[in-house]
Amino acid sequence: MKLKNFLVAALVALTALNSAPALAQESYPAKTITLVLPAPPAGATDVLARVFAEELGKRLKTAVIVDNKPGGGGMLGAAAVARATPDGYTLLFTHAAPIYYAPYMFSKVAYEVRRDFAFITEICSANLVFAVNKDVPARNMNEFIAWAEKNKGKTNYGSYGVGSASHLLSAHLSESRKLDMVHVGYKGEAPMIQDMVAGQIPAGIGTLGTMAPHIASGSLRALAVIGDGRLAELPQVPTMEEQGFRDAEFKLVGGVMLMAPAKTPDAVLARLEKEAREIVQGAPMKARFQAFGLGPMGNSSAEFRKNFESSGPLIQRLILVSGAKVD
Repeated sequence: MKLKNFLVAALVALTALNSAPALAQESYPAKTITLVLPAPPAGATDVLARVFAEELGKRLKTAVIVDNKPGGGGMLGAAAVARATPDGYTLLFTHAAPIYYAPYMFSKVAYEVRRDFAFITEICSANLVFAVNKDVPARNMNEFIAWAEKNKGKTNYGSYGVGSASHLLSAHLSESRKLDMVHVGYKGEAPMIQDMVAGQIPAGIGTLGTMAPHIASGSLRALAVIGDGRLAELPQVPTMEEQGFRDAEFKLVGGVMLMAPAKTPDAVLARLEKEAREIVQGAPMKARFQAFGLGPMGNSSAEFRKNFESSGPLIQRLILVSGAKVD
């Protein structure tokens, strides 16, 4: 009798174990989902997060709220999600800095990306543009290089933050072409653009969404696109590669991505990936992408992870060249 009872109990346990993923998928979600955003309110990423949250809530028939957790270059919010219960109710909606850059820039980070996060999808790419003040006598990158060589040691470039893509890519340009340019770091893109327009700094790399109005007005001149191809909004501006700059670094782009704590059930991750990818292709998100000059992505979790792994060596080199690593 005891053996029979044991076998029955074991069978019940095994059946429950095998049905767990299905039950998780069927019952999810059963409560409010929180999107942790490691950025302050009102910025472009915040707007995207709120539109995404609304669309996800409609699809999952539950409330989805945005919890802004800025600080530490995004690491504060990322760390909070890494520590969260892996049940699909706490997700990370983030810009690239805490995932792609922070692990290589800081010797002490409260999480390990590969160990602590599940990759869901990349929401969009942030197109970057190399631009100059209207008074700089350069119409393309080669003319800029020639001008900077004549003003070696006297040419400044701005960035929207130490260790940002704007900083790292400009530092790579200066180092690889031996231009000896001087970095001027700002706390955000707006003040950098303001000084570029005013002629306080001659050049810098920024996002299309922020630079576009000043390029249109003629205050700034776009010389090159950072990335794989030209932008629909600036069809006349060639890429760095088209102008002979074939460094792999000049194909790196920033972006926004969706992640979850590691060990979140596979069924829940699959549901989130499916819904997120469809939301990215929907009209509400596409309208925001266009407004901010962003490129829609919505790739698979496997493609997301592949992009993360392939960009690591490039980012490490950029940080080494820029001197941005913090011990």
